[in-house]
Amino acid sequence: MRVMIRICLILCLPVIFAFVFAPVVQAQIFGRRPFDPQTGIQKTNKKMNDDGKKLKTILDNYQKDALKLFKASTSAEWEAMTTGKEEAFAKSAAAKLSYAKFHSDAEKYAEIKRLRTNASGLTAIDLRAIDRMELNFRQNQLPEDLQKSIFDKSSKIEMIFQNHRGKLNGKEYTNNDLLELLEKESDSNKRKKIWEALKQVGGEVDELVIELAKERNIAAQKLGFKNFWEMQVVFQDYEPEVLVGIFDELERLTTPLFAKVKGDLDAELAEKFGIAADKLMPWHYDNPFFQQAPPSKEVNPNDFYKNKKREELVDIALKYYRRVGLPYDKVLAKSDMYDRDGKNQHAFSIDMDTLGDVRNLCNVKPTDEWMDTILHEGGHGVYSLGIDKRLPFNLRTEAHIFTTEGIAMMFGAKARDPKWMVKFAGIDKKTANNAAKALQQQRIREQLIFCRWTLVMLHFEKTLYENPNADLKKLWWDTVEKYQLLKKPRGRKNGDWAAKPHFVIAPVYYHNYMLGELFAAQLRESLGKNIENDTPNLGIILKQKVFAPGSKYNWQDFVKKATGQPLSPKAFAKELEKY
Repeated sequence: MRVMIRICLILCLPVIFAFVFAPVVQAQIFGRRPFDPQTGIQKTNKKMNDDGKKLKTILDNYQKDALKLFKASTSAEWEAMTTGKEEAFAKSAAAKLSYAKFHSDAEKYAEIKRLRTNASGLTAIDLRAIDRMELNFRQNQLPEDLQKSIFDKSSKIEMIFQNHRGKLNGKEYTNNDLLELLEKESDSNKRKKIWEALKQVGGEVDELVIELAKERNIAAQKLGFKNFWEMQVVFQDYEPEVLVGIFDELERLTTPLFAKVKGDLDAELAEKFGIAADKLMPWHYDNPFFQQAPPSKEVNPNDFYKNKKREELVDIALKYYRRVGLPYDKVLAKSDMYDRDGKNQHAFSIDMDTLGDVRNLCNVKPTDEWMDTILHEGGHGVYSLGIDKRLPFNLRTEAHIFTTEGIAMMFGAKARDPKWMVKFAGIDKKTANNAAKALQQQRIREQLIFCRWTLVMLHFEKTLYENPNADLKKLWWDTVEKYQLLKKPRGRKNGDWAAKPHFVIAPVYYHNYMLGELFAAQLRESLGKNIENDTPNLGIILKQKVFAPGSKYNWQDFVKKATGQPLSPKAFAKELEKY
């Protein structure tokens, strides 16, 4: 998210049982039958009918075989992301293909569907695991050559992103370096050149991404969907019309306040750069996609972290997670936190085996953005570690993509919380208190600006798959102008949209970040003083109500259990009223 990619790699997410359940909860989840601690497989219920027993045998074998392939895939993915080597990317693509091929067995899929018709005596946990198993098979009923082509194309583009370095005045720079230059530069013409360097990769990959989109559409149509966007949304357990409706309401709720906030921001930037507000261009907003707010004239959050060593930021996060009783030290044990040549330039969290090997990849710099990101990825990691390992392999994952994003965002927001900065980052109390109001205003700007950015991503990506032959360069800037109120650079014909790696690495995903913000707002409302004051009780509550259930429930029921109310924009909108 924001500048760097924040992705939990979700073939199935990690897990370790980080606390002891009360016996009554154990009984509710697992009954009284013994289980295998590696897979969560329970012994067969004697009351099952024959079809039930056959289906249970298929499920038990699936848990073992799928886990083995999953670990091979995550291992290869980690090697590719940390080395950037071509052979590592080829190995990763092959491992992903093997996982997909395992789920493309048409006879097995047909047998699962047939047995489900009359099977009886299965536990609620088994039935939920069967649901997810069947869904994985459904998603992969594709020709092997088509699957391989999609994986190969994705891997090729990912490698271009990972090894690309923007050129500025004949010299190559990393994304981090270019972002730092953009933040410090006051000359508009020089800022434009830096911004263009950040977009160069889009011109290299845009045609390749369109080819990939068309091939993804072919795959979706073979599975009975209109296009890949619709398929992904349905497989993420959303109704397309309902999802779009939520974002329509978000647009309606945020448009008036965003116009005001954008006007205030533009006035500040016009003064800063010595130009009229109506002359401001995208390169004046620091972030190449305007997905986060530039520092306000009252406060620059970077000032609180710029004199710290990068290692100090990691230590601050470790101190905080220890305070609230969450095992971030276990996440750090095998994580890769600092930049080097060949390594992925962004950030993500990955569960290697669903049994406790959880890792973060970061490229930490002494900035507030990276303080946020360390806490964010740490949030993904401790969520993964907290899922109950007694659950079957394919239920050892978050309740939904947006729930892990919500946890990550809730923790990431701490980086700009004055009380938190004093307590954990060692910031002078008087300095933090003096900046408190400005930091609150900046936080609301961040929330609003990110909200409007997700509207761009949702609507553009939906159209990308509905009509990949459209004039996407024009569509991109039309969408940006509508939702972000930015001006298109005159004569701009580069594939700027394709500079966003999510179109390849995490397609049809961005809406989950925004729904994560809604979930995080509801969690903050329900947690009250525990999250506000960073109490040790926070970890206990999160483990019990959010982490441990894994994907035992559908997300609608889970959100009600975790926050006391259905998912809605109300709590999020309420937070914005403080501007």
